[in-house]
Amino acid sequence: MAAGKKKKKNKMVSFDDRKLPRPNIGMIIICVILIQVLIYVIMFFNTSHIERYEVREGSLAVSNVYTGIALREEMVVDNPAAGYVNQFIYDGERAAVGDLVYTVDETGRLETVQSGQFEESKLSDKELREFRSEIINYMHSFQETNFDTVYDFKRSLKNTVAKISNTNLLQNLEELSGADIINYCHAPQTGIISYWTDGYETTLGEDLGASDFEKMNYEKKQIITDELVEKGVPVYKINTSELWDLVIPIDSERGAELEKEGYVKVRFLKNQYESWASTKMIYGKNGETLLNLHFNNSMVTFVSDRFLDVELILEEEKGLKIPLTSIVDKEFFLLGEPYLIDEGQKGKRTVIRQCYLEDGTISTERITVGIYSYDEESKKYYVDATYLNTGDILHQLDSQATEIVRERATLTGVYNINKGYADFREISILYQNDEYAIVKSGTEYGLKVYDYIVLNAEYVNDQQFINK
Repeated sequence: MAAGKKKKKNKMVSFDDRKLPRPNIGMIIICVILIQVLIYVIMFFNTSHIERYEVREGSLAVSNVYTGIALREEMVVDNPAAGYVNQFIYDGERAAVGDLVYTVDETGRLETVQSGQFEESKLSDKELREFRSEIINYMHSFQETNFDTVYDFKRSLKNTVAKISNTNLLQNLEELSGADIINYCHAPQTGIISYWTDGYETTLGEDLGASDFEKMNYEKKQIITDELVEKGVPVYKINTSELWDLVIPIDSERGAELEKEGYVKVRFLKNQYESWASTKMIYGKNGETLLNLHFNNSMVTFVSDRFLDVELILEEEKGLKIPLTSIVDKEFFLLGEPYLIDEGQKGKRTVIRQCYLEDGTISTERITVGIYSYDEESKKYYVDATYLNTGDILHQLDSQATEIVRERATLTGVYNINKGYADFREISILYQNDEYAIVKSGTEYGLKVYDYIVLNAEYVNDQQFINK
C-alpha cells in the first residue's frame, strides 16, 4: 500500500527570487528638478519684475522744424484800365520810384507786334543765363510732396519769356501809343515787384488761425503777362520793406522759452540759408499760441514764398538721460533748519521728538531721518516721512523752541538702487520728450553718471530691497 502511493513533494520558492520594482534614482532627480522649475515659473509670473537702468550722459533729439507763414509790407496795385498786360520788370526785381513796371494795351496791337518780333529774335547769353539760373534753383527746391509748384514754375518761365520779349518792344512803344491805346504804369514806391496775390497781403500775425497753416486751403493767383486783365483787379504788388516776419505755430511752453531768449537762429530748409530772428509770442484769432520771428534781411530771397519750412537751431540740452518710466513723485515733510542736527552722517540728520513714557511723563527721543533736498527760499529741508507723523512735536537743541510737524511738499525723482534697496533721489528735469528726460547732473541730492535706478518706478516701494 505504501509502495503504491507516490510521495507528494512541496515546491519551495526562495524570497530572493521574487521580482520587486527597484527605485529609479535618475527619474526621482528629474521630477524634483521639474517641480523646482515649476515653482520658479509660478513665482516669476506672480511677482513684479524690477529692472534696472544705468544712468548715462546724453541729449534729446527734439524736432525743431516748423512751417511758417511769411508776412511782409506788401502794397497791391490795381489795374487802371482793361487790356493786355505787358510786364517790364522781373518778378523779384527791385523797382525805383517812377520805373516802368508794366503797360496795358487796350487793343491788343502790341501783343501782335510782340509775337512777330520774338519769333525772329534770339536769346542773348545774359537771357540764357537767367533761364538756366531759374531752372537750377527750381530743381534744388523741388519736393515731390509739393508737386503743385510745377505749375508755378511753368507760369514763371512763361512770364520770363514774355518779359524778355517786352523789353525788345520798348523802342516801338512810342509809335504804337500815338492813339492813346497803351497805358504806362510806373512804380509809385521803391520796392521788390511780385506778380502774384493770395489774400495775405494785409494780414497780421494776430489774424492767423490753425486753418491758415493748412496748405490745402491755400490759393495763390499768378498774374501772367500778355493776359487780358480787367480794370480794378490786382496786377502786381510792391514789397516795400526789407523787414518781414515769419509766424509759426508753437506750444506755449516752448514759445515762452524762445521769447525769453529774445533771438533764435533760423535755418530755411528751402536753400539751407541761416539767419537770426528776434522772437515774440503772439496769439492767433482763436487763441492759438504763435511765435513771431522778425527778420531784417533776406526778404527778397523768399519774396515768392508765403509758406516756408524752417528749423530753429537751438542748443541741445545735455545732462543725464533717464526714461520717463523711472520718474516718480514723492511726498516729504518740510522741516526748519534749526530742528535738524548734523551729526556727520551723509544725507542724514537727527531730530529731537517729544514723546511720553509709560507713566505719562513727557520726554524726548532722538530719531535719525533722511534728507532729500533743501529749499533755499524757505530755508527748509525735505525730510523722509517714514519715521515722523503729522502732529509730532520737535524740539530745538539747547532751546525751548518747538515745531509741529505738518507742512508737506512733493519732490520729483527716481529710485536709486546702488546699495541694493530703493533710495529716492531728487532730479531736476531740463527737458523731456515722449520717452526720455534730460536731468541736471552734479546736484547735491541727485544722480551721477553710472548710477543704477529702477526702470519702472511704479513697481517699487520706498526702501524696498532689490535682488540684483
